[in-house]
Amino acid sequence: MASSFLCLSLLFISLSTAGGFMQYQVNRCVFNSTDPKDIEYIYSQYYNKIEYSRFSSSVGKYVGFTKFGVYNADKWNSDPAVLNNRRAEKERYCVPNIGIWNSNILPKSASPTVRLHSMTPVSSQHPAMLVCSIYDFFPSKIKVSWLRDGQEVTSDVTSTEEMADGDWYYQTHSHLEYTPRSGEKISCKVEHASLEKPLITDWDSSMPESERNKLAIGASGLILGLILSLAGFIYYKRKARGRILVPTN
Repeated sequence: MASSFLCLSLLFISLSTAGGFMQYQVNRCVFNSTDPKDIEYIYSQYYNKIEYSRFSSSVGKYVGFTKFGVYNADKWNSDPAVLNNRRAEKERYCVPNIGIWNSNILPKSASPTVRLHSMTPVSSQHPAMLVCSIYDFFPSKIKVSWLRDGQEVTSDVTSTEEMADGDWYYQTHSHLEYTPRSGEKISCKVEHASLEKPLITDWDSSMPESERNKLAIGASGLILGLILSLAGFIYYKRKARGRILVPTN
């Protein structure tokens, strides 16, 4: 996986009971590799959602953003024990946690699933459109292309950005507007880090998707009707056997 800008945060919140004021601190590790020189430790203090002081390992000291923050930053920077303890947090807090993320979480990948379906273009010079929808893949970097009789299509193709689902997975959609030709083969080609080779899905143009759905619904209804008819016939025969015929004069 290509290196990316990531942030590992641990949040401590403390609340005071007087007047509903809130004081909290945030420890953050900002990194793009496990190399210590690519890691920045940031410690921020907030009061009622306003950051009033910050320590950054890149700066090496406290910085104040409000009058109260400047006062405290000067006091902490003048105390070697406080300053040295905060400077040591990068090695104590960031380096071990980032190592865990890189070894257990970040290298993981999930293979995409592909759904190919047709749509009617709203306004286009082409009468048909295919949509290649790719779901549940990780990491986010992915390449989607279209093949027509084995040749890559470079025109009349639009694609969405990789969209996060909020559960580490991503999805994206690619659209191909085209004019159908008899006997042609159209495919959606997906390339991703989780795949050993490109995933190619062919479009079955033998029948439009809407017609296939109608046919499936009709066939299901026919089968259900036959089952109900057979059940009714069996019930009728059983009732007929149980009847007693009374002769009439």
